Amino acid sequence: MASYNRVILMGNLTRDPEVRFLPSGKAVAGLGLAVSSKYRTQDGQDHEEVCFVTCEVYGKQAENCGKYLSKGRQVLMEGRLRYEQWEKDGQKRSALKVIADRVQFLGGGKGGEAAAEGGSGGRAASRPAREEAAPEEPTASAEPAAGAGDDDNLPF
Repeated sequence: MASYNRVILMGNLTRDPEVRFLPSGKAVAGLGLAVSSKYRTQDGQDHEEVCFVTCEVYGKQAENCGKYLSKGRQVLMEGRLRYEQWEKDGQKRSALKVIADRVQFLGGGKGGEAAAEGGSGGRAASRPAREEAAPEEPTASAEPAAGAGDDDNLPF
């Protein structure tokens, strides 16, 4: 039986990234992401639902997340789900976590020059390989004009 495990999320960080290093020296960044969706009920009331997601990023990208991201920053994250189980105080616990392969920094934020310096989380560095030869795009801190409904500028 075939299976497919892919997740794409866009939201805001709920805390500053927590970077640690494995015994091998590889960096791991723990991120909390809030993804919200708005909807209107049948009786016309507006509601907002927020989903809180725990995420991990590895390697150089983890180091860049720790360096350039902070609480509140908007990101686009692509990766896979991992189911984790553990025991704490005699109780079995479990959780789903997103293991991110790619983190794209969106909007402004601390170290706005991150993409210009070529940090691997910036737009230029997180582009798929087939687009690397394309002319340089604006930095991650540049925002499109309001109402610019051009679908060609979507990050995915």
